[in-house]
Amino acid sequence: MHRRQWLLSFFFLPLIVSISPAQTQKKPQPKARPNVILITLDTTRADRMGFLGSDRGLTPNLDALAKQATVFTHAYSQAPLTTASHATILTGTYPQFNHVNDFGSPLAAGLPYLHDIVHHQGYQTAAFVGSIILDPDEGLAPGFDRGFDIYDAGFHSRQPSETRYESVERRAGDVIAHAGEWLKHRHSRSRPFFLWVHVYDPHDPYDAPEPYKSRFSDPYDGEIAYSDATLGKLFAVLQKASLYDGCLIAVMADHGEAFGEHGERSHGIFLYDETIRVPLIIKLPGNAGAVKAEQRVDAPVGLVDVASTILQAAGLRVPEQIQGTSLLSLIRPGKTDRSAIDRPVYSENDYPNRAFQWSSLRSLRSGKYLYVEAPKRELYAQNSDPRASQNIAESASAIADTLNAQLETFRKDTASGSAAGPTNLGSKQAAKLSALGYVASDVRANPEGRIGGIDPKDRIGIANSFHDGLLDIEEGRFDDAVTQLERVVQSEPSSELAYHGLAAALIKLRQFDKALPVLLKAVELAPDSGILQYRLGVVLYETGNVKDSVAHFELAVRATPDWVDARYSLATVYLRTERPAEALREVDRALEIDPTYYRANLMRGILLVEDNPLEALKSLRKAAAGQPDASEPHQYMALAYEKLGNTEKAAAQRSIVKHQNPQ
Repeated sequence: MHRRQWLLSFFFLPLIVSISPAQTQKKPQPKARPNVILITLDTTRADRMGFLGSDRGLTPNLDALAKQATVFTHAYSQAPLTTASHATILTGTYPQFNHVNDFGSPLAAGLPYLHDIVHHQGYQTAAFVGSIILDPDEGLAPGFDRGFDIYDAGFHSRQPSETRYESVERRAGDVIAHAGEWLKHRHSRSRPFFLWVHVYDPHDPYDAPEPYKSRFSDPYDGEIAYSDATLGKLFAVLQKASLYDGCLIAVMADHGEAFGEHGERSHGIFLYDETIRVPLIIKLPGNAGAVKAEQRVDAPVGLVDVASTILQAAGLRVPEQIQGTSLLSLIRPGKTDRSAIDRPVYSENDYPNRAFQWSSLRSLRSGKYLYVEAPKRELYAQNSDPRASQNIAESASAIADTLNAQLETFRKDTASGSAAGPTNLGSKQAAKLSALGYVASDVRANPEGRIGGIDPKDRIGIANSFHDGLLDIEEGRFDDAVTQLERVVQSEPSSELAYHGLAAALIKLRQFDKALPVLLKAVELAPDSGILQYRLGVVLYETGNVKDSVAHFELAVRATPDWVDARYSLATVYLRTERPAEALREVDRALEIDPTYYRANLMRGILLVEDNPLEALKSLRKAAAGQPDASEPHQYMALAYEKLGNTEKAAAQRSIVKHQNPQ
């Protein structure tokens, strides 16, 4: 009804009907929506938390929060990988539905997304993340910034002069400081806010700042203690601003970490508790009355349940696409929803298949059992065997059969073939990941994985060597990386990623002759990979096979037309093979992608200086502006001015060059 019509009907109403006292009362105002803080701790084991029984004394601030909240003692991740797990947390959907199963997989626009939902309901939304892995602008988490007013990332590939904390990672203290500033200066105090804070420090390499580094003999424990201390600072900011009590605060890890259990080091392969069981705390707004002190829920729950829980607690509608079940009935006193208690918890990991062509793994935690679907299936009675050390799948085959059928039915019912777009990485994304020490493929022949073939249990030592080799690359230990990765390629001759990793280490050592046969094998395995074609072109160029490199750079450009480095490299080999017109064409296309690209502007100026000095000057000035300390742009500007007959400006440019190179 139009507002004016409503006013007229209101004033004439007494002439038509009598008004009872009840009708004169004001309608109850809708309850104010709470502020929400979502905190995700990367790579954090449940057994390091004091509120879950640890006596290491690492988490006093989280322990204090737990006393005012609900602790879920048996919470599980749906995948042991950062991006995949965060996609599940933020969409409330399973990996087989959202298809975000590795770095760079796009978060499809059609998926429900927690921050986008609340943003459309008037929330101010901000994210502060601790790693480039969750940076949408770098192409490693495309779509993750949907629905955010602020998404604070801004990472870049590590340069030789930089530490990891100046490039690819941000310490928890810096993440919390940025979040604290946003809280103080957010643009509206009348609208509720939804803040997401991601702390990456517990991820390897473990390198806590002092005094935590010296205080703890276990480097991982030092990272956990440091992360907890920084979260204490965030809680203090909230308390000082009188925001803490009224906030809905949810804290969880995306996955855990293994330290040799079942043979695994780090994470990313197995689905046992070391990497899948995670801490989960939910504090409702207004601590007193809503929750009993130190309330604990022992029912198994999944991170997939977090989104629906937050939405329901905030009084918002839960979209039908969200697959998780709200845990609010387990938190609030009253009648408990039995489906929230009895529901099994599903997890999966396709990474072993993508990396090595081994079998994928899937698991179901149901009742007292953990069932793992693998070529050699596994069944553990977790009540009596919490470490999952005794596989009883053969002796209890009927139970294993039942759980396998339940798992297959569950996965089929929760999968979607249409939720996501293409899952292939672009060559640019794969190159960025490789620059970080991750070796990624831009070709995924089987993106959803499969059960069958080699059982990861039989090759876990190889997975450890692969992880260690990539970590060695990231930390600059290239000789060690070669040793580790040579072992991997000998064991897994059909793994494109294994050859790719070894080639990356050899290129860092400038051992191009050794890298050449490795890359030839990698390209044989994945001929459509733009990044492998590019790297093969680089190695051929460096070994003097310039003409042979041309075709591979052309294939790289064809695979990823907007990859500026590939286009510049192609221009370089065109120039070296006396094809200047084609070199100029590729340089122009590179500058359409990035007008500030220094080397492309310099090359364009050099190519044009003889025949079109005025046009050359435009590019050379851009190059000089991009790198003020570089002498080459000024050398060629001097030549361009000479061609134009302006000897005074030519002399000025040569003076700059002389000043930059006083020797």
